[in-house]
Amino acid sequence: MAGVAGARRLWFGLAGLAAFGLLGTAAALSRPDAGVLDALPSLIGAAAGTAALTVLLSKGRDTAPGRRGFLLASAGAVGVAGLGGGLGRLLVSRRDVEAARRGVKLPQPASPARPIPAGADLRVAGLSRFTTSNRDFYRVDTALVLPQVDPDDWMLRVHGMVDRPMELSFEDLLRRPMLERDITLTCVSNEVGGPYVGNARWLGASVRDLLREAGIQSGADQVLSRSADGWTAGSPVETLMDGRDALLAVAMNGEALPVAHGFPARLVVPGLYGYLSATKWVVDLKVTRFADAEGYWVKRGWADHAPIKTLSRIDVPKPLQQLRVGRNVIAGMAWAQTRGISAVEVRIDEGPWRTAELAPVPGTDTWRQWALEWMATAGSHTVEVRATDATGAVQPHKRVPPIPNGATGWHSVVVTVG
Repeated sequence: MAGVAGARRLWFGLAGLAAFGLLGTAAALSRPDAGVLDALPSLIGAAAGTAALTVLLSKGRDTAPGRRGFLLASAGAVGVAGLGGGLGRLLVSRRDVEAARRGVKLPQPASPARPIPAGADLRVAGLSRFTTSNRDFYRVDTALVLPQVDPDDWMLRVHGMVDRPMELSFEDLLRRPMLERDITLTCVSNEVGGPYVGNARWLGASVRDLLREAGIQSGADQVLSRSADGWTAGSPVETLMDGRDALLAVAMNGEALPVAHGFPARLVVPGLYGYLSATKWVVDLKVTRFADAEGYWVKRGWADHAPIKTLSRIDVPKPLQQLRVGRNVIAGMAWAQTRGISAVEVRIDEGPWRTAELAPVPGTDTWRQWALEWMATAGSHTVEVRATDATGAVQPHKRVPPIPNGATGWHSVVVTVG
């Protein structure tokens, strides 16, 4: 009908195609589980039809230049239509994987997490919560399109310098003893005071037990993990085997991993930056040597060993915030995974350091809230913070950039009181 109408007036046909595209978009977005990407096939189909109709009805198509233009535009329209079909298949795959994710029955933990102590959240307005929701948890990865891995097809291969190579299906993984742990993850690209850190309750199988079963051979010093889309990370063998709760995780905050966070399985390793450990959509663990293989970011100049540094951050007040004279609260977060935070200190305008109140935490692998009351006087003020970990090491003053092994330095904010 759009073609018939367009034969008389091109804009009639284009209007008809636009209407069909909008109707398709409305229908796609009307589904309860729809997202913005669900509208793309309808929009791309309308665009392809528009291109084809415009070329077919253009004047001069019987001339040689017209024929060339017709062929090129037709090929383009076919390409756009093919792209729309491909995107449609991708979206169908996404819905199938999401349905499979919702159908996962999580096993009970053989080793439950410690209860989160009362008071772990100091409930200061503007302060990050102790547990970061799945929706708010930071994402830093190289995947432009999220891998859609069906758990029925998922397989983990453990191989390389091992005595007993292994393959595990998702059902095999779920049958293994599950550990439940609260663990804070941090990205190496996080600047001092940055947002790329979050804490969640994870459920997963012990990586250490899995590697013991495979039998690590003498001389191996790295486990190179690979994701379904080919991304790689190299974790030190000694770190994975030193007693920390390195997990092959299947759940996050009580539900199967969101696709954006690695469903059906990912690695979670306390005390290592994510580029060395936190492989999402993990499908391969190769026991090898650092001398023989490099992970994705190590090839690009980042360090092959990078334990997480002791850091603290001011969440309240915000930079350049206007405060009232009198009582105010300064509050934030501090972390030193596997070591824990023993003290946080705050100073105003390079005055004496004052010890902040620390919230209780369930263990050394999580961040820790802190807060300090401040009787503010009028004027502009600089607030600084530093943390001390449980080994007695104080957060260094000097600012260094994230590359090659993580940023450090004191976080500071400038505020105005009046």
